[in-house]
Amino acid sequence: MKPSLIVSGAAGRMGQRILALAAESKQFTIVAALEREDHPDLGKDAGLVAGIGELGVILQHSHNDTADVMIDFSLPEAAEHSIDFCIDNKVGLIMGTTGLTGDHQALLRRAAEHIPVIYGTNMSVGMNVLFYIVGKVAAMLGDAYDIEIVEQHHRFKKDSPSGSALSLAASICKATGRSFPDCLVHGRQGKETLRTAGTIGMHAIRGGDITGEHSVIFSTLGETVRIEHSAHNRDNFVRGALRAALWLTGKPAGQYSMAEVLGIK
Repeated sequence: MKPSLIVSGAAGRMGQRILALAAESKQFTIVAALEREDHPDLGKDAGLVAGIGELGVILQHSHNDTADVMIDFSLPEAAEHSIDFCIDNKVGLIMGTTGLTGDHQALLRRAAEHIPVIYGTNMSVGMNVLFYIVGKVAAMLGDAYDIEIVEQHHRFKKDSPSGSALSLAASICKATGRSFPDCLVHGRQGKETLRTAGTIGMHAIRGGDITGEHSVIFSTLGETVRIEHSAHNRDNFVRGALRAALWLTGKPAGQYSMAEVLGIK
């Protein structure tokens, strides 16, 4: 039997692609498409809103039935509602919303006592492989290599630095014994900006419709090593989330990771 799926934030840019690729995959039964209570498209067929033809699922604010899993790529202010719904209805949760606060993350940890949860700053399969290897590379190269992280996103992105850039830095810090986030230096300005040993430079670029670019630069006297990831479009995040949703279905309560989904943890 196909896993039953609820999409939260279904009329947003990510939500529309989740609906489209979930329907295209034929691996899920889409049972609900949710949006905020004042959204102008409420009451319309969610497939028409997503531009993929009728799905027979109406865009609505609330849902009164259970499902195997919810995917939420909406907004931080909607996160608590999604978490509460999933706990109350025993629905597994894939949370891909960026910009969550510490309070939100505490709610997710508590939710994991009752339901299976995956929270990721980036659901891309390739990016999660990068999270895994970047710390290993830093440890192998050693302290002689200065580390800089550069991330680029579209002009509409609200949070900076990106959650993915912070995850890269956290992986490096864990592998090399640095204190996270204390060792991060966010940009540089002024006449006396010599880098301090052990720090990690963090730089954010915002422009146009850049989907997502992350570069980790390891540089020492004589050579530079770069590890980079480029997102061509949003579909790579969606495919990762759908892969996670299939994996999470039927799992016991607990907080899981994309690394576990990919078998690299």
